[in-house]
Amino acid sequence: MTMISTSSFSFMVIMRTISNVAMISLSMMMLLSCTTHSAVLESDENHIKSATFLSEKFEVGPGKIVVKTLLDIDFPRGHIGVKSFDVEVVDEDGNSVPLYETYLHHWFAVKYIENITMSDYIKQSHDLSNGIEFERNDGACQGFLLPHYWGLGGESRGTSSNLPNPFAVELGNPAKIKSGFTEKWLFSIMVIDTRGTHNKKGCTECRCKLMNLPKDFYNVTTGIDGQLLSKNYKGGLFCCQDNVQCKLRNGYRGPTRQLSLRYKIRWVDWDEHQVPLKFYILDSTDRVRSNGSTTIHDCQAEYTISRNHDNDFPHVKKANIPMTKGGYLIYGTAHMHTGVVNTTLYGQDGRVLCTSNPKYGTGKEAGNEKGYLVGMSVCYPEPGSIKIEDGEILTLESIYENKFRTGAMGHFYIYLAEQIPNK
Repeated sequence: MTMISTSSFSFMVIMRTISNVAMISLSMMMLLSCTTHSAVLESDENHIKSATFLSEKFEVGPGKIVVKTLLDIDFPRGHIGVKSFDVEVVDEDGNSVPLYETYLHHWFAVKYIENITMSDYIKQSHDLSNGIEFERNDGACQGFLLPHYWGLGGESRGTSSNLPNPFAVELGNPAKIKSGFTEKWLFSIMVIDTRGTHNKKGCTECRCKLMNLPKDFYNVTTGIDGQLLSKNYKGGLFCCQDNVQCKLRNGYRGPTRQLSLRYKIRWVDWDEHQVPLKFYILDSTDRVRSNGSTTIHDCQAEYTISRNHDNDFPHVKKANIPMTKGGYLIYGTAHMHTGVVNTTLYGQDGRVLCTSNPKYGTGKEAGNEKGYLVGMSVCYPEPGSIKIEDGEILTLESIYENKFRTGAMGHFYIYLAEQIPNK
């Protein structure tokens, strides 16, 4: 785990009648005593607890893009092992919002620690320049790029985040939290309301020409490298800024809406029976190079696919990524966008470690929206059957359809265990 200091990140408990195997204990209430939004609490016979929360609301309107950081989100407290983390967008009445109305481009759950003596000041002022240190995952992308522990996009409802027993992501270990600090979480989100837009698909890809961008956009906007964007930048994250409008059809009018993220977390109390996992995000745009004995990662996070008119072969993006620290593969999946064919992670000897395949919707209901990417398959190898060695160079291959596309992503998520428990 890497710790980074940065200033770049700008209850009612609803109880319900449940069976005796799912009774809410006093300890669970203490874990969640600081929540400020609604939560539904459960427990099961395997001692796996769960809570369903609602984030603070954010307002969308036709064509509007919302990019927000939601600080200090509700999260289970104590020394725990998280088993899953699932998210979707819901309306004021708690109904699931379909992607063709409001597209969930991405949500990232990011961990940080906060100086206890400055908590009140930070809450009132939203000044993040002091008293906060962000803690990223174990992935190798440079700086604070792709730092999250959990996060997907439009495919969230159809992609499993469950970790098999006895594996979990260890959090809240007091021995690992800096003295005088407390562990907290934030959401970094981007949603795009495509109601009434000229080109829904183009809006979800953040195509610059479809946005009402300021005239001086290319003169004042910098990219990941800190340099001004080239005028050849056709679309992606930088054209989807907060409050930017995707162009609407002439005369279209529609209501604003108050939306939230509904998220469910499952966890166990940490004990000697749990096996901790490390979480890595690998990026198919990572332009790895060496400076002597030092490996330098240069992740771009996204890329543009140009239509190849000479053939109909899919577009392939590859990166060779050295793993400083290896482990046993427990879980693997990918965060991709609509148009993906599949994504495969290979070992240094060419063996397939995991292939994640897309699921496309065929209907109108939320979770099955026709033409949209609504899920990615997950690899659950038999624990101990696939080992990534220390220093092994992995190859990540992301394949998309041969069509013009902006803001394409090829992120692969893997959870590794340093050891496998005896049966």
